[in-house]
Amino acid sequence: MEHIGFPTETVVLFVVVVLASLFLDLYAHKRDEDISLKSACLWSIFWILLSVGFGIYLYVHHSAEMASLFFTGYVLEKVLSVDNLFVIMAIFSWFSIPGKYRHRVLYWGVLGAIVFRAIFVAIGTELLSFGPYMEVIFAGMVGYTAFMMLKKREEKEEIKDYSNHIAFRMVRRFFPVWPKLNGHDFFMRRSEAEAQSAREGVPLEGLGHKCAYVATPLFLCLAVIEVSDVMFAFDSVPAVIAVSREPLIIYSAMIFAILGLRSLYFVLESLSSRLVYLETSVVVLLFFITVKLLLSACNHLFGIGFEISPHLSLVIVLTVLVIGIVASFVVPKKQ
Repeated sequence: MEHIGFPTETVVLFVVVVLASLFLDLYAHKRDEDISLKSACLWSIFWILLSVGFGIYLYVHHSAEMASLFFTGYVLEKVLSVDNLFVIMAIFSWFSIPGKYRHRVLYWGVLGAIVFRAIFVAIGTELLSFGPYMEVIFAGMVGYTAFMMLKKREEKEEIKDYSNHIAFRMVRRFFPVWPKLNGHDFFMRRSEAEAQSAREGVPLEGLGHKCAYVATPLFLCLAVIEVSDVMFAFDSVPAVIAVSREPLIIYSAMIFAILGLRSLYFVLESLSSRLVYLETSVVVLLFFITVKLLLSACNHLFGIGFEISPHLSLVIVLTVLVIGIVASFVVPKKQ
């Protein structure tokens, strides 16, 4: 398989586009306001077109194979993120975060995801360099995720108590906590929180901490989302690495997919009751990646099996995604 390494012009273009996109998104959504379905759809189209543009650049300046690997990784990360976005919906609901503040939380959540994905991709690609046995281990990780998702769909869903979440407990360990939202602020000055606590008769938790700042529920929510995303990365990174061993391709595909997750969240929030087979598509794709890794490992170890080409992988991923979406609208589940 061709390796493009880290050509300077491609890395520079990638970094510039990502930074410009983050600043553009921050500027466009600097006011606290609800995101309409129309706005979310338009922004989703923008992020998709931006990703397609980078894929075309790879096609023109590198090869059709590199472009196929990028698009496969991009679509796969996007689809696998669906389950994570449903978890984020539950987190927002539990913390009672108003819609107008959700984009702000997601924006900072994306910045954290960009950093953690870089770490996981670097570790994952290095691990795979140890040989085909690591492919078997990665296949087991992805297959286990698919099985657990399948099992979860058959069980009755319960509302999770996020006050027991490790991120929630860590924040309370280091900061006093103000129990009410304070606009879109993640923190309040301790003096301000104490004065407001005395004025309103609202107890301030964790006064034993000497920290000059007090955390708000918005920061608690962000912390829980960040840690949940790190746990999600343990599932998604091996799946995307199964598509390509090229770190730049893997990382760029994941980051372009992540850049559009804020808009996708608001689309899913509006259409979650309709896209009933989308999670089924995620499970099918995870089993496909498991088989792909096992076939590759068997081919390397025993000469039995074959490599699924980048083009075929892209066709399979897109086909499963389209079938899941179309089926959701054509054959809706009975309530």
